[in-house]
Amino acid sequence: MDVYKNCPTLESDKYLIRFLEERDLDDLFEIYSDKNALPFFNSDNCDGDNFYYPTKERMAEAVKFWLDAYKNGWFVRFTVVDKSTQKAVGTIEMFRRAGATDTFNNCGVLRLDVRSDCERADVLYGIISVIVPPSFELFGCDEIITKAPNYAVERIAAVEKFGFRRSENLMVGTNDGYAYNGYWIIGR
Repeated sequence: MDVYKNCPTLESDKYLIRFLEERDLDDLFEIYSDKNALPFFNSDNCDGDNFYYPTKERMAEAVKFWLDAYKNGWFVRFTVVDKSTQKAVGTIEMFRRAGATDTFNNCGVLRLDVRSDCERADVLYGIISVIVPPSFELFGCDEIITKAPNYAVERIAAVEKFGFRRSENLMVGTNDGYAYNGYWIIGR
């Protein structure tokens, strides 16, 4: 299956993970205008975008870019919906990193952004448990990396529980050449 032609919907008893839609705008604005969530967003190698969108207009521009990125095969942006409230509580950006000169070449990259009240080990683990297993096949990779900086104690607890291990390697940005730390890795 080509994820850029047919994006699947994934789910558990608590979360629905589906392709981003324009109708998600209000819920996404709540996430990306949340200053307390901002420190946990992974903006490494994103051309200076920190994913803080304080206006609905700026959020709409980001959604348009994410939809265009999918059409161009750059990455998939999924919306994470809490089934109990039917509200989006986060997004996942996922892609296979190709053409890199570091040890993370051809790894899947998982960027998970959630509202600050969802930055809890149980919530993050629940979401990771849904997205990681099928992503090896969906993105044609044998390893997946995700960022969990030292201060992200809830995130670290979630990725460790799932089986990620801290990497000592740095991810060198293909856009900016900067070496980023704080990555965790898991294999098939």
